[in-house]
Parts: sequence; C-alpha cells; structure tokens
Amino acid sequence: MSPRSEETPNGRAPKGATPEAAARGYDVSTPHPAASGTAPQSQERGTSPSKAGAADRPAAKDAEVAKGAKRAAEPKDTKDPKAAKAAKAGKNADRTRGNAPTPPSRPQATTLDPGERRRLLDGAHHDPHAVLGAHPEAGGVRFRALRPFARCVAVLVDDRRIELEAEGDGLFSALAPLAEVPAYRLAVVYDGPEQVVDDPYRFLPALGELDLHLIREGRHEELWKALGAQPMTHGGVTGTRFAVWAPNAQGVRLAADFTFWDGTAFPMRSLGASGVWELFLPGVGPGTAYKFEITRRDGSRQLKADPMARAAEVPPNTASIVTESGYAWGDEAWMAHRGDVPVHRAPFSVYEVHLPSWRPGVGYRELAEQLPAYVKDLGFTHVELMPVAGHPFSGSWGYQVTSYYAPMPRLGTPDDFRYLVDALHRAGIGVIMDWVPAHFPKDDWALARFDGEPLYEPGDPRRAEHPDWGTLEFDFGRTEVRNFLVANAVYWCEEFHIDGLRVDAVASMLYLDYSREGGDWLPNVHGGRENLDAVAFLQEMNATVYRRCPGVVTIAEESTAWDGVTRATHLVGHTGFGGLGFGLKWNMGWMHDSLGYVSHEPVHRKYHHNEMTFSMVYAYSENYVLPISHDEVVHGKQALVSKMPGDWWQQRANHRAYLGFMWAHPGKQLLFMGQEFAQGGEWSHESGPDWWLVDPAYSAAGDHRGVRDLVRELNTVYTATPALWQRDTDQGGFEWIDGGAAEDNAFSFLRYGTDGTPLLCVSHFSPVVRQDYRLGIPPSLAHTVWTPVLNTDDEQFGGSGVPVDGALKTESTPWHGRRHSIGLTLPPLATVWLAPLA
Repeated sequence: MSPRSEETPNGRAPKGATPEAAARGYDVSTPHPAASGTAPQSQERGTSPSKAGAADRPAAKDAEVAKGAKRAAEPKDTKDPKAAKAAKAGKNADRTRGNAPTPPSRPQATTLDPGERRRLLDGAHHDPHAVLGAHPEAGGVRFRALRPFARCVAVLVDDRRIELEAEGDGLFSALAPLAEVPAYRLAVVYDGPEQVVDDPYRFLPALGELDLHLIREGRHEELWKALGAQPMTHGGVTGTRFAVWAPNAQGVRLAADFTFWDGTAFPMRSLGASGVWELFLPGVGPGTAYKFEITRRDGSRQLKADPMARAAEVPPNTASIVTESGYAWGDEAWMAHRGDVPVHRAPFSVYEVHLPSWRPGVGYRELAEQLPAYVKDLGFTHVELMPVAGHPFSGSWGYQVTSYYAPMPRLGTPDDFRYLVDALHRAGIGVIMDWVPAHFPKDDWALARFDGEPLYEPGDPRRAEHPDWGTLEFDFGRTEVRNFLVANAVYWCEEFHIDGLRVDAVASMLYLDYSREGGDWLPNVHGGRENLDAVAFLQEMNATVYRRCPGVVTIAEESTAWDGVTRATHLVGHTGFGGLGFGLKWNMGWMHDSLGYVSHEPVHRKYHHNEMTFSMVYAYSENYVLPISHDEVVHGKQALVSKMPGDWWQQRANHRAYLGFMWAHPGKQLLFMGQEFAQGGEWSHESGPDWWLVDPAYSAAGDHRGVRDLVRELNTVYTATPALWQRDTDQGGFEWIDGGAAEDNAFSFLRYGTDGTPLLCVSHFSPVVRQDYRLGIPPSLAHTVWTPVLNTDDEQFGGSGVPVDGALKTESTPWHGRRHSIGLTLPPLATVWLAPLA
C-alpha cells in the first residue's frame, strides 16, 4: 500500500480569480473559514472536518460573529428624518468607496423547518435546491441563499434590488411580492466590495434522464462525460457541473480552493435512485482545485478526491482539478490505419518504459522530443508505458492508482500527455498503457470507503483485502463499479488515443483464493474458486473496447493456465467458461523457464534443456507476448545481463544469444528499458537506466553500445521478415529441426511466412565453436541455398566475430531423419538466423 500523502495547508490565493472566490472575499490573507454553526475545517486539505465546538473556534472569529450580530441588532429605520437621510447618504458613500453596506437590521424569524435547517447546515440535506434559490409561496416568491460570512446578500431582478434578511448561520432570505420566479442574480458582500454572481440554486439539473438511467444500469460507456467536473454552459451561464456517485452518503458538498476547503456554501442535490449528487457552479472553470465533502451515515464528514477527476494535483497534494482539453491531434493517418492488420499477424516488438525514470526530471513535452526518436531508431514498433494514471506514491511505479481518469500530474497536464502520445504516433510507434483494474490503495482521501461504506470494494473483508499488496480489490459484482472500470478502459483509448491496454495482475482477479489460505476466502455460488464477477467484468471490458475502438489490443498479464484468455468471449471452452476476450497474453511460463535455463553454467545446461523447449508444447494455446519486463530486473532478481554466468564477455554473449532466441521464438517481444544496452545494475525508479554506460566518455561504452546495436538489428530484420510474425498463432508457422540437442546446448527450428518463405534459426548456448554443425532440412527446402541474415556473435555487436559461411547449399546428406542437410559453423554463445538466398 502506498503511504498516505500529507497535504499542505492552502494558505495561498486560489488558482484563477473566479467570481465566486471574489464574492466570498477570499484573498491570500483570509484565514481558513468555517461557517457559523458548523464545525471548523482543518487547514489541511483532505483531512476530516473537526467536530470541535465553539471553544475551538478562533477568538478572532468569535469576535467577528459577535460584531456581525451587534450590527444586525441595530435599528434599520429611525424616526428622525434628518438622521435617516444621513444614514442613507452614508450607505451610498460606502458603496462608492467599495465598502460593505450595513446589513438588514430587522431579520425575520427563520421560515425554515428546524430539521431541514439543521440538515442543510450539517451537510446532510439530499435536496438543497428545494430550500435554497427561488420558490413560489403564498404572498410571492421566497429567495433564500446560504452565504457563510457574508455581511449582506441581495437579489437583483432587472433593475430592482431586493435585500435579503439574515436568518443566522449564513442563511439569508426574503419574500418578494412577485407573481412568478424571475431570472435573477445575487449581490453578495463579505468584507470587500460587492460582487454580483449567479446563484447555483436557480439551475435545473445538468444531467439528463438518459445519463442517470445508464448509470443505474451500469451501461454508461462514456461515464467520464456524465460524472466528475464538466466545464459547460448551462442555462446560458458558463460554469462547471460537478457530479459524483455516492449512494450511501447523507449529503455531499463541494469544497474547493476558492472556498478554502469549506463546503458549507455549496451542498449538492441527490438525483434519486441513481446515487448521483450534482451541482452546477457558475463562474468556476478549468484550473480550479476541488474535492467532495461526504457526510457519512454517522454524521461525520470526509473530504474525498473525485473518482472521475480528469486532472489531479501534483503529490503530495491530493485535490482534483477541473480541466478541459484544447488539444488538436495530428495523428489522423496513424489512427485511420492502426487496425489494418490484426496485431497477432503483424510485427509487434515492444519497448517497456517507466516514464518518470526514463529520463528523470523530464516532463511529457520533453519526453515527446526524445522518446519517439530513440524508440524509432532502435526499430521497436510499440512502447508500453508503465501505469500513467495518477498515483500518490512514486515507489508503487504507478500500480497503486488513486486517479483512474487523470494522467499522473508529476510530468505535466493531460494535454501534455496527449502531446507525447501524438508524437509517438507521428513517429509510427504504437502506445500501450499498463492498466490496473485489480486493486486500489486504502488512502482515506481516495476510493476506500468512498461514501462512508464499502463502495468500490466488497463489503466482506475476505474479498476486499488484497493480501499481497495491502490494497483493496474492486467489487466486480456491482454494476456501477464495473461501469467505472469499463468506461475507464474506453476513456484512455478514445480520449488519449491509446493503442493497447496491458491489464495488470489478471490472475489475482480470476481466483477467489489468490494468495489466501484455506479459511480466508469465500467460494463462488457453485463452490468453486473462480471469481465469476471478475470473469464477467473482463469479458465485458474486452468486448466493449474491441467494439468501440478499432485497432486497439488488450493484453493480459495472466500467470496461470486459465483456459481461453485470448479466446473470443462467445466461445465456451472445456471448463465451461467463455473466453476472456483478450488479444494477447504475457507468456509468463516461457519467461520463467528460459531465464532459468540461461542462468545456469553452460556445462549444466544440458540438464535443463527442456526448459527452453517446453514452451512449444503450449505455444499455440493462446496468443502470446514474450516478456522480459521490469518485474524481472528488480528486487534482487538482477538485470538481464547479470543473470548470465561467466566473465563479462560471456555474460554479454549469453545476453545477445538469448535476445536472438527470444526474437525468433513464436510470440511477440517485450523488453524493459536498460536491457537494450545490457545495463548490469537493477532498475531503480529513482535513477532510471544507467545511460552513462553508453556515453562515449566511458571506457567500456563500446560493450554496451554493441548490445544496443544488436537490438536495433534484431528489430530491423524482424520487421522485414514476415516469417517471424505472420504466423505467430498458427502452429504451421513453426517446425523443429532439432529440439533435443541437449549435449550441444543448441536449438534449431524453422519459421514460415504465409507464403511459405522460411527462416532458419539456430541458438547455441555453449562457449565453444562447432565446425560443420549439421542440420536436417525438410524436403520442400531441399534445393534451398541459405545465407546468414543475423549473427549475434558479430564483432559489431561485441562478439568474437566467428563467421557463418554464406551461400550454404543444401546437401544430399541425411540428418535428423531427413534426406537433406546443411553444415555450418556455430559461433560460441550465439544465435544465427539464415534465410533463403534470393
């Protein structure tokens, strides 16, 4: 679990001068306000309001309240005509000077029901619009406003001014002799000049019935357009609509930077059975920091960040930010053609990147100038970005998300992130994003017990608590929670043009007993260990993304033998489940076995030979990606080159040979940053790759540059050779020549393109040279002349330079049960690719 971020006092002036902030008289010198009759709010954003009473209220505030009460008690009229005239003149002079006029002197007795008044002031009213604003009643129209610390409030109707009388606790009202509710504005005075603002409580809901129906049904595929903070023009007035799902709350109020995190003035209304609370706030626009003040069932209150916020403050601050995109995309050509060829039949070579540490201290815009050029030069077709959604603790690498709809703000704004994606697309590089729907952290200002009750997490702690990471799991059985996640997947693909979602920790979602002991988990309704709700969620997410976003691929990080991860959702397998619907799946078995093999000394490898061949037993059961990811080069596992045995030369030779084997093996490739130049140290999220290793000033830079040159060549030949990617999911595209040469530490096989064109691959994991190493050739290739197209032992890559003879003719020498064969020289610790001579 990520540690909770301590938030700093907001003792600054609000970002952006909104009319509402000015109307409330806030500036940098204004102390943090708390409405009279309500609990004082903490100076720290994100902390629960104090339950302290008047004894805890600052003396200055008591003096101010007492002074206001004294003014309110003074007689408004006088029997002395001269005095009345003088008083009127003084009032006008005060207005001219910008000082506050004297508030009404004869407050009427409150007309609010005491219970309703209490609920309103305590933030527990479900329909503040029924009390505040303007409403017809006997004798005219009743205007009522809640403006804590205002000295006076008036209603402006055309050229008329109707003074509201103080009811105490920041409430003002008056009954005006009007036949119907007019268009009006409020004139509010605090301690400065009078400000004229629109009343939030005169507006109808800005959410339609269709939106609410879809939210209730859990089928709102554009949920981000309905909930959260939406700048808009409503009723001819510019402002922001705030909406949040909190079905268990007694009340919800909006707290913002311009209110100094006091939500008293802005209670939101409940929109019925949907569980949604809504408020349109005029004059508030992009850049405003805000939270929702949730009143729980027990009456306590908590400031919560918006689950649907599309921008967030830079940690350790945790508020949400109103935002509106103005980005103009330039990737039309990429978007139009990215789905022309299904990904499993296309070249797919992925460079995995942790953006904050790839170039530490560099933001999205600067990354857009460096990352596309680097990736394109190395020939990768895609980048995979470790989670970019907002997360408070950088040590989680992005895997403990608190802002599912906001790109992490440390590196820039949401439009800055769009700029990076756009730059990658214009360079011809696809963008895959790690997505984390399995769990979320327990930070009390975020999703955990959002409205005072388990909401996004299951109510039963045996299903809510994730035992490995100290986090909470999502309640996949709740339609609104599934909707939140499904819409989030669509959001990143549509709003940010993401080309693929790599879904993290799928296995932990699929099994109810994942990392749990016997009595610590509950079986499903059939008595089994499968999480049926998670299965349904993953199927719905995949089906929705593929339907709405042509060309996008979803990739499962799934570490078990679950049947049908990449099978279509409507096709039922032998286990009785339909497929999960993913496009690709990480081949964790291949990764584990192959790394185990190469970590052994060559003399011992013959005893582990099957660890390199076993993957072909199941290679076509799913559509696979071969991952050498960040997880394999941290936490004592060592960097890829450091896993290899032998001296420095042998380590690099093993590294190069392994990459050659990986690129030739059926499946797509993924390589984590730093491994492309054989970084010897484990990855650190604080310092990133050891770029100094390839700096020409470093004496051994040539060793590391050689490995990087090999990666470039691997990608170049791979992309130009359809045999290596066209039939990755077709077992007819692969044929062993010799998978049993354990004594030689050698593996040889053929790959075929759709037109039958072959590529011959030989990986040799012994530090010796083998002369005239013979390989049997199938009858269909009996007259083929072979030429090497890649040799990882080439001197330009740092190898020994043992040559593989060119123009190798197939001979009538039986070998490996075939009538024809070729003989070639195998370099030490090397992978060789040979293609038919044109």
